[in-house]
Amino acid sequence: MNTGIYLIFFPFALIAAVMAYLISYNEWVRHYPTKKEPRKKALEAAAFTFIVFIILILFIIYALVHWIGK
Repeated sequence: MNTGIYLIFFPFALIAAVMAYLISYNEWVRHYPTKKEPRKKALEAAAFTFIVFIILILFIIYALVHWIGK
């Protein structure tokens, strides 16, 4: 497969993870007196979002290459 297509879609997963971190941190910081726990929960949300987006991107690339590309 062409690796250039991965370089096109990878920043979208990264942007989604950063946005998930910022949004969840902003929400969690209201519920805890210290900033340690909200950071941990926000990082978990960002990691989960990044993994989900990578899986979706891989599926989309597979679909584009094998099903539509024929």
